[in-house]
Amino acid sequence: MRAYGQLTIAQLRLFGRNRQVLFFTLFFPVFFMVMFGYLFSNSGGNTIYGGLIDLDQTTESRAFIAALDEQKEILKLDTSEGQEAAMEKLRQGDNQMVIIIPKGYGEKLQAATSQTGTAPPGTVDVFYDETQAQKAGTALNAVSQVVDGISKSIAKYSPVVTITPKGIESLNLKYIDFLVPGIVAMMIMSNNLNGVAAQIASWRERGVLRRMQSTPLKSSTFIAAQITARLILNGAQALIVLLIGSFVFGTQMNGSWALLLAFVIVGTLAFMAIGFIIAGLAKTPESAGPIAGFISFPLMFLGGVFFPIQSMPSFLQPIIKALPIAHLSTALRQIMNVGAGLSQLWSEGLMLCAWMIVAFIVASFTFKWE
Repeated sequence: MRAYGQLTIAQLRLFGRNRQVLFFTLFFPVFFMVMFGYLFSNSGGNTIYGGLIDLDQTTESRAFIAALDEQKEILKLDTSEGQEAAMEKLRQGDNQMVIIIPKGYGEKLQAATSQTGTAPPGTVDVFYDETQAQKAGTALNAVSQVVDGISKSIAKYSPVVTITPKGIESLNLKYIDFLVPGIVAMMIMSNNLNGVAAQIASWRERGVLRRMQSTPLKSSTFIAAQITARLILNGAQALIVLLIGSFVFGTQMNGSWALLLAFVIVGTLAFMAIGFIIAGLAKTPESAGPIAGFISFPLMFLGGVFFPIQSMPSFLQPIIKALPIAHLSTALRQIMNVGAGLSQLWSEGLMLCAWMIVAFIVASFTFKWE
């Protein structure tokens, strides 16, 4: 028991003294989270930026501008610039649309109101960026609603079908709520798959494992100390990331902390076992790193860390659903975002346990002390 405690403390000290390990296991994931968090938090979503030019300067044109102002959640229109400056911004991609109320707009509306016959409709010119089809569609739809409302008020239109809005409060999740659990899963994978493979391969080459084997130290004690140290490290890192996400970006934690910790433990053990396999197969520390990177780098993008698994191509779905990182990121995300319990996440837990057991069995055959 004393040897187990000393090995655990020694391993934690090694983590603390190795600046490169600290960077890649903590600061690098936090950097990813902060970068993507600010990038997507300030991306503006469906907000459309543009210019609004009133060449008519009539009561009718000002009424149209006031109606557009009711769409300010979607349309952010600048009325201070001239027509040429606004159009140049649109060409440069700084604006997504430019609305021009031409001269004579008010006269045409007055004629349409006073005449009983058909009169030429008032027109508004809307220039938009064809390269941003989604935002262009949103912009044109917002302007069309304003135009439709003005036309109905002039024609004294009375609808025969109406909508009764009934709002339901949702979870109100942001991209950062999706990202933080993925970052935690990525850290667990990187720390244990890459970290174990590199460290064990290095110790074997330097003869550390051989000297340990020649002592009364049991292999079970050595592995237990490794597991404990990495569980403490992963738990501390996960807590730091969650606290940064909560205080800086306001991420949500709607589920059980105990269940979250349980999946952190199972994920750590599963990826540690895979790391032991790589350490056993790699002949040198120089080869252990590339092998681990070759495995972990695709998993980082296929496992739902940065992007939803559902958005992946259909032919990849069967492969993705077999990956341990996919089940770990899904479980952490469901616990934090939705508040899911074990009854909803038993399949993810079962798959991670299966990976852990199979990988440890394989590692027992591939692991070498020398």
